[in-house]
Amino acid sequence: MHDSHGAGAPVVEPRPAPAGIAAPAGRELSGNTVAWFDPISGIAGDMALGALLDAGADLSYVTAQLQTLGLDGWQLGSERVTRNELAATRAIVDAPEEHHHRRWRDIRSLLEAAPLVDRVRGRALAVFEALAVAEGQVHGVPADEVHFHEVGALDAIVDIVGVCAALESLSVDAVCCGPVAVGKGTINAAHGVLPNPPPAVVNLLADRPIVGVDIDRELTTPTGAAIVAALAGHFGAAPAMTIASSGFGAGTRELPGRPNVTGVLIGTVARDEQATSLTAALAAVPGAGSTTELVELATNLDDVSGEVLGHAIDALLGAGALDVWAVPIVMKKGRPAYTLTVLCEPADVTRLADLAAQLTGTLGLRARTVVRTALERHTSTVDVGGHAIRVKHGPHRSKPEWDDVAAAAAALNRTPADVARAAGSMAASSEFDGDPAS
Repeated sequence: MHDSHGAGAPVVEPRPAPAGIAAPAGRELSGNTVAWFDPISGIAGDMALGALLDAGADLSYVTAQLQTLGLDGWQLGSERVTRNELAATRAIVDAPEEHHHRRWRDIRSLLEAAPLVDRVRGRALAVFEALAVAEGQVHGVPADEVHFHEVGALDAIVDIVGVCAALESLSVDAVCCGPVAVGKGTINAAHGVLPNPPPAVVNLLADRPIVGVDIDRELTTPTGAAIVAALAGHFGAAPAMTIASSGFGAGTRELPGRPNVTGVLIGTVARDEQATSLTAALAAVPGAGSTTELVELATNLDDVSGEVLGHAIDALLGAGALDVWAVPIVMKKGRPAYTLTVLCEPADVTRLADLAAQLTGTLGLRARTVVRTALERHTSTVDVGGHAIRVKHGPHRSKPEWDDVAAAAAALNRTPADVARAAGSMAASSEFDGDPAS
């Protein structure tokens, strides 16, 4: 890695959060907050973390999240430095060199067991998985069996989880990234001399824009590349946004002719006027409960079997999609096909889009923002012949849960229609009496 982490360096508090950036305990920023990384001199884990701290991320919040991992022997601090006369924040991870190298499956178990904030855990898992897959491709081993310095070292764990916690501290909902700078020549790594950029970095940044820099140093590390590859849903120029804060994360060394920093902009994307009016209109529907903006991911598939499509639907639902469905269509050359659509939270777009691509082999996906109003509902439970049947009640109808109806019908040797009618009648009577079970 081109940025070694110093030990024993002074620990200072991060700069106060600028106006508009609320502390984690009382966030005011909503689902439109974006972080755009600008890796003008490359990116490493400590540089990304330093940039976010410089932009106002709460160091104490980041540290508290890291402490939930239950790992000993590390310290995290920061200091203000200059790189080529540009002021920046350097993240300082003091961690001993470990005598064992954890495998990706060990890291996964560690993150899944720790009481991290859900979004911090999800992002960290995505980064580590991307890194393990890329290194596994380099060394010809399955991702679960990858065990090496970049994944297993304690400082890399602190870097990656620290970045994800810093994003959460700033209430960042989406990550994007500019073209990533890479060096030239060769570098010395744990496995010997490697080309620069390293093979793992090349794997991670495939299909993403890079910029070659005439410097014989490793500018982008596998850890830094994994962070933006796994988390950035867009690569290119900064999106249209209102900037709330900005920061620079410093590398350890000075570079000839350029500041050795990674930049970041934190801002809010203006809400679409049509989405705003739709939200207000749907919220006025009688019986409306919550009204939220979600994302629909869609892809057209003309070369998948029914088995592949069914497995993809189940896997996407299991991975946190709010709903998944397939609609038959006809594509070019008269080919029968399906449109697979995934409804999800904005924070899950990158992860679920990547999973959909892996499961179906699609070469592209579309995304659009939609507004959903969930009408008020509650569930009661009735007893039909000794079998509990849940009944869902909305503003305009009540409906017994089919799984419960089918199980009771089989046990009672009655038809499902008969059991459903009985459950519906009993539920209606309970509702009328004002004593619904819950």
